[in-house]
Amino acid sequence: MAVKLKLGGKRYDHEGIPVHHGTNHPLWKRAVMALLIVALACLLLGAMIFGYYYNHYQKVVDDRLNNGPLFSSTAQIYAAPREIRPGQGMTATSIAQDLHRAGYNSNTQLGTFKVFGDSISIKPGPASFHNTDGATINTSGGTVQSITAENGVALRAYELEPQLITGLSEDKNRIKRRLVTYNQIPKQLVQAVTAIEDRKFFEHNGLNFGRLIKCGVQDALSQHFSCGGSTLTQQLARGFFLSPEKHLKRKLIEIMITLQLESRFNKQQIFEMYANQINLGQRGSFAVNGFGEASQAYFGKDLRQLDVAECALLAGIIQRPNYFNPFRHPERALERRNIVLRSMIETGALTPSQEERAEAEPIRLATQNVDASEAPYFVDLVHDQLQQRLGDQTNSGTLRIYTSLDPELQKAAAEAVAEMMPRIDEMIRKRHKGDAPIKYPQVSLVALDPHTGQVLALVGGRNYGLSQLNHAQSSRPTGSIFKPLVYATAFSQSVSGQPLGDSGTFTALTPLNDDPQDFGMGGRSYTPGNFERGEYPGMVTAATALEHSLNIATISLAQRAGYENVAAMARSAGIASARPTPSVAIGTYSATPMDMAGVYTVFANGGVHLNPWLLASVRNDKGDIVADFTPEARQVLDPKAAYLTQSLMEGVMTRGTAAGVRGLGFTAPAAGKTGTSHDVWFAGYSSNLLCIVWIGNDDYTDISDNLTKKVQGADTAAPIWAEFMKRAIKLPQYSDMKPFAAPPAGVTNYPIDLSTNQIADGTCSGKTATMAFLDGTQPHNSCSHMGDGSGLMDSLFGTNSDTAGTSVNGGGINNGSQPANGSQPAVGPDGQPQHRNFFQKMFGLGKHNDDNTPQQPATQPSPANPH
Repeated sequence: MAVKLKLGGKRYDHEGIPVHHGTNHPLWKRAVMALLIVALACLLLGAMIFGYYYNHYQKVVDDRLNNGPLFSSTAQIYAAPREIRPGQGMTATSIAQDLHRAGYNSNTQLGTFKVFGDSISIKPGPASFHNTDGATINTSGGTVQSITAENGVALRAYELEPQLITGLSEDKNRIKRRLVTYNQIPKQLVQAVTAIEDRKFFEHNGLNFGRLIKCGVQDALSQHFSCGGSTLTQQLARGFFLSPEKHLKRKLIEIMITLQLESRFNKQQIFEMYANQINLGQRGSFAVNGFGEASQAYFGKDLRQLDVAECALLAGIIQRPNYFNPFRHPERALERRNIVLRSMIETGALTPSQEERAEAEPIRLATQNVDASEAPYFVDLVHDQLQQRLGDQTNSGTLRIYTSLDPELQKAAAEAVAEMMPRIDEMIRKRHKGDAPIKYPQVSLVALDPHTGQVLALVGGRNYGLSQLNHAQSSRPTGSIFKPLVYATAFSQSVSGQPLGDSGTFTALTPLNDDPQDFGMGGRSYTPGNFERGEYPGMVTAATALEHSLNIATISLAQRAGYENVAAMARSAGIASARPTPSVAIGTYSATPMDMAGVYTVFANGGVHLNPWLLASVRNDKGDIVADFTPEARQVLDPKAAYLTQSLMEGVMTRGTAAGVRGLGFTAPAAGKTGTSHDVWFAGYSSNLLCIVWIGNDDYTDISDNLTKKVQGADTAAPIWAEFMKRAIKLPQYSDMKPFAAPPAGVTNYPIDLSTNQIADGTCSGKTATMAFLDGTQPHNSCSHMGDGSGLMDSLFGTNSDTAGTSVNGGGINNGSQPANGSQPAVGPDGQPQHRNFFQKMFGLGKHNDDNTPQQPATQPSPANPH
């Protein structure tokens, strides 16, 4: 029986242990209960805080998801459709590859195709650019044999679906991405990413607690927050909603958002978002986001075409995109790729033999030249024109922009520039005086179809990543590539029956005076020189003057034709700045390379000026037309005058300053002109391709400043042109560079003996050249029968009465000390008139230079400094 005692107000049990009032628990039990209460309170408080932040970040996620699509859809830029013609070197398989890249079969709205043997049947879908009947293309032996429409009609050509070039960048951060769906992602890419980044992705609820705790401890000890314990969902949460700073609060927020994403989306949806969001490096000045864009950037392929090794490479660079950039660090990228492949064995995605084959595969990358693959200067210009024409509609992500670009020709242009510019840099280094920093020039190349004005390729600078300034749109003095306009003006007057001063009808053999002369106006002296001071061949034919780019002879021709007429011709051809001054004849007024491409369409297209164009059509995602653009064309020159001018420029390529192009290996029929002023130029064209090359300094200084020898268009711009044209002619679509079309009615080509400037016959022993003449203006004698018994003296002194105004090629003599037009000759550095002696003129002695930049005194009309 228990006995309780009460002593001094305290109560004790029978064992003498004090009994507490109001409870029967010992002290330790009370302590435990207190701790439990505190813990419950903390849990409750934690739950309340968690609930608050969970709801808070639920709203953040809601706002992000409800404020339009997760990714900004951008307008897509497409190339011109590729034309297939019988005789082209293509196979059914190569055509199928082209269509597959365009999206046929995988997107039946675009279209479908089927290959059977050496033939391929094509059926455009409702969203196709064409949205027309299909066709069957039959090939044999690697050549297109015939093309048949669905109704059985034989076709001369068929256009394929245009290829996607790129999308417009999303924002000021210049982000590029190509959106893909989960079904478009190769299974091997999913396996590679999960093997190296998150092996339990399809099992966990967004958090890998084991890795999370381990990394938390490591980061706490190191205080670097560098442990990679994040799941794919955490990486997605971080990329979408959080800043890049690393701290504890940010990690907690990341977890909240991760849980939100996992509660809203299934694993396939989360992986799809991750695949489109993840940053995978930099290409040029653009950020590469998402696997779709990365596949194009690194491999030049559609994502669905990647093999297992390529998938592993993309998965490998996720961790550190710049560090593992395969263009810059191929060894690192290869090692990282192989780590991913070995990880795929561990997850069962690959067998050891499959891994071994993939690991043995070298890394095959697309061209590193961004200009070659994405034409960024071209795309920027397209964007600018869209903004001008469509305004805010340009920002619609559903737009499909169809352009003029030929991707293969763009690649040829970019690679020609990339190959040749280092050689020009080396030339400048060797010629540098050493008393000032070396300036390495910029470059631009514009290529277009001379008969449509379609801009086929455009390079706006040396490196888009370093400078986005589009030099194809920069206005610069045109130099000697302007000169054909002077000769075209004179020919135009002849066609209309106007005599050229006292020399009658202007022809290729009209004598022009290249002796020093003062062309001053308004009481101001203007005495230009030729490229080399002291080199003045005297009386020369018009053909020789243009072939050797003689300044004085060309200005004297402009004087006779009328400076106002020359300037008006230039303005009508697209050089808006041209003004009626003597210096207009030698290209002191400015135009852009794009302008000059338009100018040369006048000569190549029978006198019709074509505005170079980039935009063809704008469609929505259903294929409906938003806007179509019509090229602008206008007749500015009689076809006869255009042909006659072209004939002179063929001589430039054969015998003149551009003859070096032939030595560089481009031998197809062509016409062209070199140019040297502040900058250097080359303008030339074949029967199916026109190209302008410009090189100059960004600060507008003379490209030859501080050089021991001047840089000329013939040794800089012309080699780039030749390299580009050699690459172009190897492409099927430009391989048929033919002789130029026959002359228009009223113009006839004649063989001319260059030693007598008479029609060549079987007895001529000297060199001959084909020249074009208006009917009735050609020489009436042959080299074997000079007429009237005058013979050699007649040809030397120009006394023959032919309306052609014959003259020895560079060897005629001005009978007297005065120039033919009555101007006073200028004096040379020694204070004496600059003439060559009788024997120099008679036998053509004296150096002809590649180009002609005038040397001018300070007193000259403005603008008059072509340097």
